[in-house]
Amino acid sequence: MVSNAGSPTLHMKAEMAVALTGITKRFGAFVANDGIDLAVRRGEIHAIIGENGAGKTTLMNILFGLLQPDEGSIRLNGEETVVTDPAVAIKAGLGMVHQHFKLVPSLSVADNVFLGMEICRHGLIDHAAQIARTRELSKRFGLQVDPTERVGLLSVGIEQRIEILKVLVRGARTIILDEPTAVLTPQESRELFQTLRSFVAEGMTVIFISHHLEEVMEVSDTVTVLRNGKRVATRPTAELSKDELVRMMVGREVSFDRRPRAPSQGDVVLEVKDLWARDDRRLPALRNVSFTVRSGEVVGIAGVAGNGQTELAEVLSGLRPASHGAARLKGRDLATLFPRDIREAGLAHVPGDRMVRGVDRNASIAANMLMGRQHRAPWSSSGVLNWTAISQNASRLIKDFDIRAQGPGDAVKRLSGGNIQKVVLAREFTNGADFLLIDQPTRGVDIGAQEAIHDEIMRQRAAGRAILLISVQLDELAALADRILVMFNGRIMGEVAGDGADEDRIGMMMAGVAAPERAAEPA
Repeated sequence: MVSNAGSPTLHMKAEMAVALTGITKRFGAFVANDGIDLAVRRGEIHAIIGENGAGKTTLMNILFGLLQPDEGSIRLNGEETVVTDPAVAIKAGLGMVHQHFKLVPSLSVADNVFLGMEICRHGLIDHAAQIARTRELSKRFGLQVDPTERVGLLSVGIEQRIEILKVLVRGARTIILDEPTAVLTPQESRELFQTLRSFVAEGMTVIFISHHLEEVMEVSDTVTVLRNGKRVATRPTAELSKDELVRMMVGREVSFDRRPRAPSQGDVVLEVKDLWARDDRRLPALRNVSFTVRSGEVVGIAGVAGNGQTELAEVLSGLRPASHGAARLKGRDLATLFPRDIREAGLAHVPGDRMVRGVDRNASIAANMLMGRQHRAPWSSSGVLNWTAISQNASRLIKDFDIRAQGPGDAVKRLSGGNIQKVVLAREFTNGADFLLIDQPTRGVDIGAQEAIHDEIMRQRAAGRAILLISVQLDELAALADRILVMFNGRIMGEVAGDGADEDRIGMMMAGVAAPERAAEPA
């Protein structure tokens, strides 16, 4: 039985920025939040953790006025408040940075920051004032951005800074961050944590939803654990270990040790030779890249985001042309094939951005799991879809991959980010492909699901699949990869063995420094 030490009632002497009491939210027969109490003290970083579907995002959407509770009450800054919509929350000093950003790519940074509350002068938008105010806020909180840059040209790390500036300019004193590091590199995450500490130093409050327990342990003051829609415990972070948090989240032990495996002696499935490609600005993104992936082998790609990993995945999946060189899948030149032909040739693709290229968020789970196989039996015949078979397949995959949903007819947009990822993985891992191109497989996925995904990747390897695994998480690559290739500025800087991978050596190559080979151990 998990202790409820540190429950909200024990902190009532401290000034509360947020106090939720008895919050219950139902979606039909599904109870997303079940009588949850939550108290967040002013001037603290309060982490909320739990598995996908535990109710974290639903609870925060209720707090921010995007959803209405069926039962319970909300107190903001000590006053009972009916948060009917986000406008009420913003007026009360709340701001929320969502897991999936809501920016206009064609507008500048400053225009996005002030979108909907533009500074006007003589009836016209005062762009100079917006730029100056954006620059002032970014300097004050260490959120370095160029206010004049067009958002569509920026990395996801910069986009997140813009989302934070949007809530700051609206006067937020309590900021909700939903999975803020899911799209960030380790370096960008550390910069974010420095920003959060600067918020607290100014008396602000941060509510931080995360799956990464190392980050929770590093940056938070207090942790609340949710499981199956209920609050399990609220405790000071300093009193907890990572193992305790895992047990509270999933109710069992979880292991991320390196997965055992037999050596790979398979045939070459993917051969990349002297590959060059350009990015969207027509600048070189891949520079003379060469490597192979064999049957029954996991080859990892490490590197800070923006160093060619995305373009490599796009070239291999037929979404971007190569400018020079070749990529061959089982001997077939990918440059001569359309994306559908590449999939038919034996490629399955888990894209790095599930919402842009992984799913149709407005379609059902069943329809999303059908994508790429809608022309095959038993799901279609003579161009007519067999929805009974499609639904049965989706129901099986929902069970096999532990997707938290009411059924195959649920719209994907109603799922949590981690469960959307499971929909993509279920579809691609069961596609019968010889080559799996997997980009950020556990981004935004909870601890229990991460373990299951890692196990599934190793099962695919054992079945003889060739796997190219792109990840910004070095511990993930060390656990799964047979070999790790390190990319910097579009080049392969070097290769290290997955077994006993040296993070310092990898880190040097990620920064563009050719790390020297380590001396052999004396006999």
